[in-house]
Amino acid sequence: MSFDVEALLAELDLDAKVNLLAGQDVWSLPALPRIGLASLVLSDGPVGVRGTHWSPDDPSVTLPSPTALAASWDPRLAVKAGRLLAQEARRKGVHVLLAPTVNLHRSPLGGRHFECYSEDPLLTGSIGAGYVTGVQDGGVAVTVKHFVANDFETERFTVDVRLGERALRELYLAPFELIVRRAKPWGIMAAYNSVNGTTMTQHAELVNGVLRGEWGFDGFVVSDWLAARDTVASANGGLDVAMPGPRTVFGERLAEAVRGGEVDEAVVDAMARRVLLLAHRTGALGGGPAPTTSPVDGDAVAREVAHRSFVLLRNETGVLPLRNPQSIALIGALAADPKILGGGSATVFPDHIASPLDGLKAAVPAGTELAYAPGADPRTTLPAATDNFRLRATARAADGTRLAEFPLRSARIDWIGELPAGLDAGTLASVEIAGTFLPDASGTHTFGVTGPGDLRLVVAGQTVFDGVNLPEGGDIFTSVMQVHEQRREVELTAGEPVDVSLTYWIPSEMAEFARGTFAWVTFALGHRGPVLDPDAGLEEAVALAAKSEVAVVVVGTTAEVESEGFDRTSLALPGRQDELVTRVAAANRNTVVVVNAGSPVEMPWRDDVAAVLLTWFPGQAGGDALADVLFGREEPGGRLPTTWPAKLEDAPVTDVTPKEGVLEYGEGVYIGYGAWARAGRQPAYWFGEGQGYTTWEYEELDVDPDEEGGARVRVRVRNTGTRKGREVVQIYLAPTERGDRPHRWLAGFASVEAGPGEVVEADIAIASRSAEVWRDGWRHIAGEYVVAASHSYAEPRLSTRVVLQKIR
Repeated sequence: MSFDVEALLAELDLDAKVNLLAGQDVWSLPALPRIGLASLVLSDGPVGVRGTHWSPDDPSVTLPSPTALAASWDPRLAVKAGRLLAQEARRKGVHVLLAPTVNLHRSPLGGRHFECYSEDPLLTGSIGAGYVTGVQDGGVAVTVKHFVANDFETERFTVDVRLGERALRELYLAPFELIVRRAKPWGIMAAYNSVNGTTMTQHAELVNGVLRGEWGFDGFVVSDWLAARDTVASANGGLDVAMPGPRTVFGERLAEAVRGGEVDEAVVDAMARRVLLLAHRTGALGGGPAPTTSPVDGDAVAREVAHRSFVLLRNETGVLPLRNPQSIALIGALAADPKILGGGSATVFPDHIASPLDGLKAAVPAGTELAYAPGADPRTTLPAATDNFRLRATARAADGTRLAEFPLRSARIDWIGELPAGLDAGTLASVEIAGTFLPDASGTHTFGVTGPGDLRLVVAGQTVFDGVNLPEGGDIFTSVMQVHEQRREVELTAGEPVDVSLTYWIPSEMAEFARGTFAWVTFALGHRGPVLDPDAGLEEAVALAAKSEVAVVVVGTTAEVESEGFDRTSLALPGRQDELVTRVAAANRNTVVVVNAGSPVEMPWRDDVAAVLLTWFPGQAGGDALADVLFGREEPGGRLPTTWPAKLEDAPVTDVTPKEGVLEYGEGVYIGYGAWARAGRQPAYWFGEGQGYTTWEYEELDVDPDEEGGARVRVRVRNTGTRKGREVVQIYLAPTERGDRPHRWLAGFASVEAGPGEVVEADIAIASRSAEVWRDGWRHIAGEYVVAASHSYAEPRLSTRVVLQKIR
């Protein structure tokens, strides 16, 4: 079937065209049957496809975090991940995946650090281009986000980011440009923030001028949810679709602006044309291109991405891989209940999770004893009540009228985006979680209340909390994702059932914010039964480690530490996890620490343990992948995509807090490893670091400059170990006359594999852009450069000097 967009446009009057540009609800655009247009459905990513309902009733394959995917340093693996997600999207009837996130790791405190790829624009763009290619191979669109300079969470809805043109071009726009030119994405998402005084959903200079004009982007631009604020400025500024619906700045308001002469109808035609092209590309208009992918095993891909992403940072005694130890102590609460993904819009719900405990139990060799102890609980809030609770949720109107009732698996409500069928945001006033609890132990039971606003908790007929729950100095809008908990203790007797009720009154500010547009009802009742004294838990873990041949300690962050919606205030591990590692390491010299975190954490004990293995947020198959790596069935294939500080105060760029609504990127082009080198500071681990289970010798480096000002680099490496392995060959470029440029920067990379004793060659292109700077336009800086073939930023193996210049 041929696609004639002009013929389709000719069939539409103004009202029909503007309706295509506004969400009909939270996750979709309206259908137009008379031209064969189905409703276009959008869904959050990036590690899975949630679909249109925020519910575990519609599970999703869950891949490792974006930081993990970037740690693979393998765009081909990103293509495979993207193809799996396209398969998931089509299974769920989704046409557009709201991913990938390609903002940079400017500060280690960035709350959404786990959802972005790297501190380096080339690595970020290369992995992002692979991801986009894979998703679109499956006939599903992406929206590369968040365009642009949305590298933090504090005041993200309203903040104005101030930065120079050079930093904007060389760093923050660079991943978007690479992806647009290399992968040709079908969508871009405009961010909430402003850049140099102009809101991104209205930024004609960057959207119409740079994105469409300079780069030739031909896809659609969608607002982040609720980011579009002005009808005329958004339309003229390059925005195509305003989400969510049904109340947006487009639709009827846009038609009025056209009729009033504020927006030219030719602008609306261009917007509608791009939406129709999107529909054609994704098959929503009939006759679109068929997917080019074959069926993919989701769990297998999740497992492969996980072990390929794990970064072995230390293995001084060669304890890894484990060689049939007689006994293993597995320690840490996260070993049994891992953090597999980051919080916020990245949340999806897998139908199963392989924890480290599950993985090791299934893989432990015959004759090896495996024992487990929690040691220390990193969580700062209690888990939602489940065991021995029989609960239901009741929704009520302001006068107490019951609107609906729902059974609950656990004592948690997350109605985000849309309310359950039959409920309306305009009439819903309160929700109650209520039922009975049968204690299985006598003693002190702890109940926790979370949720932004007014709550009342009643246990066994006694009101134990009745008040407002907000962080100190917080308000409704900044606290919806930043969990704050109220705890109360109640003495209960085993075998004696009690009634439990938690009522949440929806704040008036949130009701007005949500009415008819975007629901946000999230609260929970946490519970913990009588527990060992925390000191006793630590002692139990240390005693287990002391009598075991190997101790594997799993530590990491939690939802209260890493999530969309707020920035971090510390890089310290929560709870008493540092103490746990220190004491276990003192009791067992073969202590392996597994770090389950999406972004950098401080590791004050790192030089006192035998091995440190970083597993990121490893997705649903993380425990199985961990067993693969610990027992040597697979190699830890990852390299750091960002530099890790030893201490937060060492990091040269940390500021994520706006002042009077403005955040200055005053460091210019010096972020990440460039900022560390400029400051002369030593991090815990440099960008690109990571070990495998074999060793490599770099034997030969050959650089052939080209006429465009770039070069072709060939590096011959030999596997000098006793195992097959993988090496990531990193090419850094350093000018001999530096001027105001970083000491050196990543100019290319490639991964190679070889068996013991084998030689393999990496063939890497250095683009001419690597030798360019932005000075009112791209300027190639001809001259002599040192080209270094490196194992990491701080570990060059071979180098040579070449002259790079443009001949034509």
